[in-house]
Amino acid sequence: MKHTGNSPTDVSRRVTRLCLTALLLLLAALPSRMSWAQESQKELAKESQNPLGDIISFTSENNTRFGLGPEDAIENANDLRLVYPLALDDWTLINRPTLPVVYQGERVEGEGSVFGLGDLNYQGFFVPPLGIPATVGFGPSLFLPTATDDRLGSEKWSAGPAAVIVAKPGPWLFGTLVQNVWSFAGDSDAPDVNFFSWQYFINYNLDDGWYLTSSPTITANWEASSDDRWTVPVGGGVGKLVRLGNQPIDFKLQGLWNAEKPAGAADWTLKFQVKFLFPK
Repeated sequence: MKHTGNSPTDVSRRVTRLCLTALLLLLAALPSRMSWAQESQKELAKESQNPLGDIISFTSENNTRFGLGPEDAIENANDLRLVYPLALDDWTLINRPTLPVVYQGERVEGEGSVFGLGDLNYQGFFVPPLGIPATVGFGPSLFLPTATDDRLGSEKWSAGPAAVIVAKPGPWLFGTLVQNVWSFAGDSDAPDVNFFSWQYFINYNLDDGWYLTSSPTITANWEASSDDRWTVPVGGGVGKLVRLGNQPIDFKLQGLWNAEKPAGAADWTLKFQVKFLFPK
C-alpha cells in the first residue's frame, strides 16, 4: 500500500487546524450571544430540518455502514457540521463546513483498519428574498484534501456548484439539495474526481417535537464504470426535538438500505444525529 500519500499536504493541515480552531471559538461564544426564543417545538423542529434555516447549529451525524468489501467490514463516519448564517443586507449566506471523523474496518484481508479524518467539505448557500412559498439557495461546494489516510479521502481539491430548494406547507417540510464537484488540484497520481450527489428530504412534523423523516443521499461517481457508478439508498426514520433546560437538541435516527451500489460498497447504513440549535 502506498504510504507517501497518507498525510495531507501542509496547506491542508493548516486549513484543518484553522477550521477546527474557528469551530471551537464559535461554539464557545454562542451561549453568551444567544437570546433563547421560546418557539413551539414543531416550528423549531421544522427550522432544524431546513438546510437553509436562519439558525446556528452544530451537528454530530454518525453514519454506521455495514457490509463493506469481501470481509463485510463496518465503517463508522461521524460528520461534524457547523451551520452559521450571515446576513448580507436582504440576502443570507448559509455557511456549512463538514468534517468527517472516520473508522474503517478491514474491507479486504490483509488491508487492516484505519482511523482518521476525511476530506473537509464547505458549502456556501446564498439565499435571496424571492417572495414565493419556497426558499432557494445556491453557491459553491468545495472539498479540501484533509484526509489523514488515502483510503479516507480523494487526495484532490475539488469544487463545483450546489443548490437547495425547500418548501414548508403545513406540518410538512420537503426539498432537495444537489451538487456536482470536479477535481482541479492535488496528488497527480490520485484518480480524478467528478462526483454528483442529490439529497432529497421529506419530513412530517407531529406534536411535541416528534417527526417522521426520510433524507437519503443518491450519489454518482462519473469516473467509475456504469456498473459501479450509482449509490441509491432508500429508507427513513424518526426524530424528536427536545429541550434540556434552555438548550434545544434535535435527535434523529434513520435506517437506509442501498438498492443500488458499487461493488464492495456498504449494504445499508444506520444514521444517528444529535444537533444542537442556537436560536436567535
